Amino acid sequence: MSGRLPRIGDWTDLDGLAKVQDSLLPGTLAAAAASPFYRTRRAGVPADRAGLAEYPLTTKDDLRDAYPFGMLAVDRSRLATYHESSGSTGTPTASYYTDADWVDLVDRYARMRVGIDKTDTFLVRTPYALMLTGHVAHAAARSCGATVVPADNRSLATPYAKVVRLLKDLDVTLTWSLPTDTLVWAAAARRAGLRPDRDFPALRALLVAGEPLSPARRDRIARVWGVPVVQEYGASETGGLAGECPHGEMHLWADRAIFEVYDPATGRISADGDGELVVTPLCREAMPLLRYHIGDRVEVSHRDCPCGWALPTVRVLGRFSAGAGITQLGLEELVFRLPAEYGVLFWRARHTASGLRVQIEVDDRHAAVASAGLLASIGTAHGLDAAVDAVPPGTLVPPGVLTAMPEVMKPRGLFTADEDWDRALRYY
Repeated sequence: MSGRLPRIGDWTDLDGLAKVQDSLLPGTLAAAAASPFYRTRRAGVPADRAGLAEYPLTTKDDLRDAYPFGMLAVDRSRLATYHESSGSTGTPTASYYTDADWVDLVDRYARMRVGIDKTDTFLVRTPYALMLTGHVAHAAARSCGATVVPADNRSLATPYAKVVRLLKDLDVTLTWSLPTDTLVWAAAARRAGLRPDRDFPALRALLVAGEPLSPARRDRIARVWGVPVVQEYGASETGGLAGECPHGEMHLWADRAIFEVYDPATGRISADGDGELVVTPLCREAMPLLRYHIGDRVEVSHRDCPCGWALPTVRVLGRFSAGAGITQLGLEELVFRLPAEYGVLFWRARHTASGLRVQIEVDDRHAAVASAGLLASIGTAHGLDAAVDAVPPGTLVPPGVLTAMPEVMKPRGLFTADEDWDRALRYY
């Protein structure tokens, strides 16, 4: 990508947005032609939307088969970073970025509607290591002048109790995490005798991504902490793909990518509607992706939004379902519609041949009414047999998880008589 990146405001309507996309697409197709993977797929296609449409969908299996550098479109000496996905739905996929790619990644992340500046202390609680998410948040926050607290959620050095201490002692103003993490922090804070909505006065917003988030759970998190919950959507292979406008609508960054919606039942591909997301990033050097089938179920619309951005809106439904029309997002919505005074933060469910079984953590005094209420909601929404078990707090998220202290030890071989030498040479 050379030249200035598009800025919101460079267009005022969908026709103007299409012109922005059309100006970037020839460079994207040219970059893809240098990739071993795309070099064998199409040759001599027009460098426009008609040419793009001649490419079949690129799948995750394609990326896995191309591991590690079959998608590489530049000399390896130009790479800035290498990453792999979490592998939550299968074998991880590789992705890589040049310095110019990183300018785009950081710029998209910094579009967060709450803003990030030098007065912020920004706690990053998503994975670092090979995944992209923590590194992008860190780099974007630093580019805005913020102080970064690299807390990482895959490290034994920062268990939940320590995160709570950091939030309070460092006057953290912004956090970046999974939505679920924010609820675990709340439970850990309460274990420490703190009130999330009162004892963290510096906190001004919780930034979240990485899993589907129903409106009811979002509202519950905001109520528990007393601050806005701001959502972003993206993937390791692409970086951020959508973010919220000042009116809270999630918009696809269609000035940086072309988005399509694929219906797996019919094979139909359209610009909007319900289906699975397909994306062609337009500002990518190291690893161009043409019509990449991410697989997330989405609802995309081109309806007007008061923000005036003229970008499509998206609702991300996730990938996981359990049959009978049951999705995690839909069931989560029912769970978190239970009255907040019941205190339900954690739940799990399993759908088997004998029906749906749901467990919710809830105090004994609310157990009966919470179970009955959720059972009724499931029956109304899905019309199927279900069993709802109210389990005591600490069943799904054990107290030890909330109170554990860091347990990190440098490897060594010499111990005193009263030390546990079975830990010799261990890193944990």
